[in-house]
Amino acid sequence: MHLLLVILFFLEAQFCVQSSDSNSPAGDNLATNGLPFPWSKVRLPNYIVPVHYHLLIHPNLTTLRFNGSVKIEIDVKNNTNWVVLHSKNLKIFTATVLDEHEAHLSDKVLSVLEYPSHEQIAIFSPKILTSGEKYFLYLEFGAPLSDGFYGFYKSTYKTKAGETRILASTHFEPTSARMALPCFDEPIFKANYTVRIRRGPSHIALSNMPLEQTVEIGNGLFEDQFEVSVKMSSYLLAFIVCDFRSVSGMTATGINISIYAVPEKWHQTHYALEAALRLMEFYEQYFNILYPLPKLDLIAIPDFQSGAMENWGLTTYRETSLLYDPDISSASDKLWVTMVIGHELAHQWFGNLVTMEWWNDIWLNEGFARYMEFVSLEAVYPELKVEDHFLDTCFGAIGRDSLNSSRPISSLAENPTQIKEMFDTVSYDKGACILHMLRNFLTNEGFQNGIIRYLRRFRYSNARNEDLWDSLIKTCSEEDFTAGEYCYSSTQATKNAYRFAGEHIDLKKIMYTWTIQKGIPLITVKRQGRKLYIGQERFLKIVLPDDPSWHSLQKGYLWHIPLAYKTSHSDHEVKHILTTKSDVLTLDEEVDWVKLNSDMNGYYIVHYDEEGWNALTELLSANHTALSFKDRASLIHNAFQLVTAGRLSLNRALDLIGYLKSETHNVPLLQGLGYLQSFYKLIDKRNIADVTHNLKTYILQYFRDVIDKQSWSDDGMVSDRRLREEVLSLACDFDYPPCLEKAKQLYNSWVESNGTISLPTDVSETVYMVGAQDDSGWAYLLEKYGVSMCETEKSKFLSALASSKDSEKLSRLLHLGMDGTLIKTQNLPSLIYMVARNPVGHFLAWDFVKKHWNELVEKFPLGSFGIRNIIVGTVTQFSSTEELREVEDFFKSITEQVSELRVIQVATENVEKNIMWLSRNLETMRTWLQQRLN
Repeated sequence: MHLLLVILFFLEAQFCVQSSDSNSPAGDNLATNGLPFPWSKVRLPNYIVPVHYHLLIHPNLTTLRFNGSVKIEIDVKNNTNWVVLHSKNLKIFTATVLDEHEAHLSDKVLSVLEYPSHEQIAIFSPKILTSGEKYFLYLEFGAPLSDGFYGFYKSTYKTKAGETRILASTHFEPTSARMALPCFDEPIFKANYTVRIRRGPSHIALSNMPLEQTVEIGNGLFEDQFEVSVKMSSYLLAFIVCDFRSVSGMTATGINISIYAVPEKWHQTHYALEAALRLMEFYEQYFNILYPLPKLDLIAIPDFQSGAMENWGLTTYRETSLLYDPDISSASDKLWVTMVIGHELAHQWFGNLVTMEWWNDIWLNEGFARYMEFVSLEAVYPELKVEDHFLDTCFGAIGRDSLNSSRPISSLAENPTQIKEMFDTVSYDKGACILHMLRNFLTNEGFQNGIIRYLRRFRYSNARNEDLWDSLIKTCSEEDFTAGEYCYSSTQATKNAYRFAGEHIDLKKIMYTWTIQKGIPLITVKRQGRKLYIGQERFLKIVLPDDPSWHSLQKGYLWHIPLAYKTSHSDHEVKHILTTKSDVLTLDEEVDWVKLNSDMNGYYIVHYDEEGWNALTELLSANHTALSFKDRASLIHNAFQLVTAGRLSLNRALDLIGYLKSETHNVPLLQGLGYLQSFYKLIDKRNIADVTHNLKTYILQYFRDVIDKQSWSDDGMVSDRRLREEVLSLACDFDYPPCLEKAKQLYNSWVESNGTISLPTDVSETVYMVGAQDDSGWAYLLEKYGVSMCETEKSKFLSALASSKDSEKLSRLLHLGMDGTLIKTQNLPSLIYMVARNPVGHFLAWDFVKKHWNELVEKFPLGSFGIRNIIVGTVTQFSSTEELREVEDFFKSITEQVSELRVIQVATENVEKNIMWLSRNLETMRTWLQQRLN
């Protein structure tokens, strides 16, 4: 009888659902009980909208389960019998629909249909829910605390005494709020949240909003009741039950900021508080919008897969991204912590206050937050020299974007796996780099004013790609327009027009060329007298112009490129918009050299003709300071990228960096050195002994002065310290005797003190790596890893342990990582990568991944940071056709699992790139080295 009633109800409801969305019904979708499910799409219907969630949650840290109830006020847009929402791995105990007076609409138990493949449930109301009426959906539910890093999950830490303690924390972005409560888990469904959390007396509870009151409810339980949240998307909801300690401070505008950590790491929280206070005050002034919540908590979670998460008012961090110990943490560690805090605080406006409509535009969140890291640190912490780091961000984006497996910034993503893959280099780093190009184009003031308009226009709601471009356009008078203001003038024939260098520019049209097509442009430059012949094409590292597929891969690609260039006779930038495949620019006078893409402010690669490269090589050799350090670094980067693409000879690029003996700035120096080191590692893994030996000899000889002048201390500016860290690590890795001797001396002193003396923080990892090369040193570091109370220190220990040349030790490390007890599971992807980049370990790591693939996918869902880092970290160490075939065969064997993963194509293209680099350049490198060393 019950089954018959449900079927009749379902048939009646089909009409109501269809009337709300003509494309929605699907009779062939079966729920878990065999009945038809009333909705066929991955995305929820829009005829029911949540208004306010009243959530009660009770995690039991003994049984490792949680129970909860949620009463959701809903707004019904179209008449219907069905409420469809998200739920994943939850047991629904009770479901009912209430009217506006909270009376039951039905005296029957309501049926809940589950459709796990779409992570949806449907609740049937016998009485039609009428458009315009107010209703409440009430559900009771429960589940085990998740074992992974998503949803409402269990985390643990060990005290100094060895006691294991448990906490429960959330991570919902992008699609895991549905693992903690039934909800409308899409960013467009913004609502208010009232949260109550039950806990024991030895714990505290935290949520997005401040605590309103605590009520004792008996049985040793307390209920913490929190203030009503602002209107926000479900992925920003957060709650934590733990026993942490905190340090707090107040901003000038009265925002209470607190940093939470496990009690024995409380002393590592003070720098984060200082940074958060200063950065919060900067953002309130920069955006001209006050932070809208009364408090912001930053909490270091012992088990956390990504770097951090921007939950509104309760931001969560990996311990290495928030905690700073001045006795252990290096200059690079300090920069990292400050940048991550800057990123998450920027999200309080970009992402939280204004949220993308759908995950295809996640770059509006992540690209902006990544870019604001640099804008904020440059203003607040100029001594950290964050601008040195920005070039690396854009170079990394170019590395990904110059492969055919790249994607447009704004890309289609429907299911959870596709959505997770959107959190990648393209969204974060390319997004930041095109915003930097835009800011440089609009001027700092024009960019800032446009951003403020965007945030004000869409606050507490959702936005799309085009909404940003519209907001950057200021309506202005004809006088403003004539004077050169960046604004929209209604009297102009072209809508959305900007005045720029005497031209009328359609900003939206320009930016679409950067967001809805993939790839990066290559600008070709040929100078004849005063004329510059400029061309643009798509830059591809694996396909040459003589390859038959080259033309098809170029078809349809055209960017609107803000060009800026300097010449030997101009002390200012000359700007121009390139909107065609080719153009001719006329210089004011004859010049000795031209450098395009001034200070690497544009997102493109530049290729000069032979005369152009010769002139720039000679300039660097004669007077390298005639160009800025950014121009020098970008020249080196562009040259070696063009070598990889087969467009420039390796000889020419190596000759270009011949000036580096005179270089004093760390950015171009590390850029050139980094390329030589990467070539060494590639050739070393192929066991090409003569070239490996000669390249190592050349690097040590050529950069000997730079190596020898490094002190084993923490003295100097941040840029000096970063150079020291990199150069001494390289020298010891290359067995440079003075480096090994000093490192061994420091290591032995450290061991003799039983780890109580403080090593210079910038060189400590290098010291540990040298110490890890014998049995006793390796064993001692593993022991120290187990007892250290500083995650930053532990990451240095782990890197050293993974540098061992003993394959048995590396194998042991991998199995400890898989076990997850001594080495936490969160560190397994980076451990696999560390082992894979070790020449002794790269086959070992790959074999480990193949053997344990199913277990790895259980720990790290498809599309997640973890699984992508594992794939790229192991696969891209390969450089032979045999290895490529093996990689392709393995991924074919698990096609059902990975067919959607874009990262597979990225990884295999990287192997192809390695193969092509060796085939094009190995003999050239061999000959060049022989000539230099002889």
